[in-house]
Amino acid sequence: MTEQTSAPLTAEQLVSQLELAIHEHRLAPGTKLGEDEIASIYGVSRTTVRSALQALSLQRLVEHKRNRGAYVAQPSLREAREVFEARALLEPRTAFSAAERTTEEDIAKLQVHIDAEHEAMAVGNHGRALYLSGQFHIEIARIADQTTIETFIKQLISRSSLIVALYWQRRTAMCESHAHDALVSALADQDGPRADELMRNHLLDLVTSLDLRNKTSAPLSLKDALAQ
Repeated sequence: MTEQTSAPLTAEQLVSQLELAIHEHRLAPGTKLGEDEIASIYGVSRTTVRSALQALSLQRLVEHKRNRGAYVAQPSLREAREVFEARALLEPRTAFSAAERTTEEDIAKLQVHIDAEHEAMAVGNHGRALYLSGQFHIEIARIADQTTIETFIKQLISRSSLIVALYWQRRTAMCESHAHDALVSALADQDGPRADELMRNHLLDLVTSLDLRNKTSAPLSLKDALAQ
């Protein structure tokens, strides 16, 4: 973490910093989020930290344990299955709808996501690649112009990030089939049925990359995990 030289972060800015660290898997599920340590790392007050952690708990990214403090949330095996079942119900149809509405500008934006994913994978930053992958799926939901479903998908992808951090067994699963490239091609062609099928198969591939029996071990210290 670089030395604080500007005004201290607001609670909202701290939420964004911690949320990104969780989604990029720098903060693994089960990590204890000590208020004093976070306050020291970011040069903010405990009140700011407490407010940020409360906001993250409302997003279900952080859970508070009685008399023990705050921890990065750990989805159960049951929830892991339910989340991906819900994604399999929503996202293929959303991809179909997106294909009917995709513009050249949308395709260009999606390609930027893919290029950034490949760059992250090339340097071994799997957490960053997975975060970008989630943003790619959210962007497809935005293109579909179905606000209510987009909100659900955002929530599911947020939970998926924690699930993948806990249960994945193939760290290259996100790029093995170049599924995102194929999806962009289908959207560019405005081929709804193909986009639906590709999304369905992509989510199935993702599920098969998970080992829904084992959990990863707890990570580095907070200071190391949040270093930038």
